[in-house]
Amino acid sequence: MQPFTKKAIDIMKNIPQGKIMSYGQVAYAAGSPRSARQVARILHSMSDKHNIPWHRIVNAQGEIAIKDGEGRYTQQVLLEEEGLRFEKDGKVSLSRYQHFPNL
Repeated sequence: MQPFTKKAIDIMKNIPQGKIMSYGQVAYAAGSPRSARQVARILHSMSDKHNIPWHRIVNAQGEIAIKDGEGRYTQQVLLEEEGLRFEKDGKVSLSRYQHFPNL
């Protein structure tokens, strides 16, 4: 496993319940600020195997990035079960819920 992948997985696994991070924020914290798409690929291919709380990752605007209706709905329900509230525009407040890992 590549060092960036390992670090990104570790960061995502340690996002506390009720908090979120953006794809870009995870990439930055893992040492590669321009690798947000790689974070998305890691989530897509390794979430189950590494027990990553995939639902705690949103885009830089606080939106669910999944376009698929069922996946989008599932992510929203999981976040709401953890106490996050969505605004009328469908976003969650990054200023309220964003997690900043100790680097």
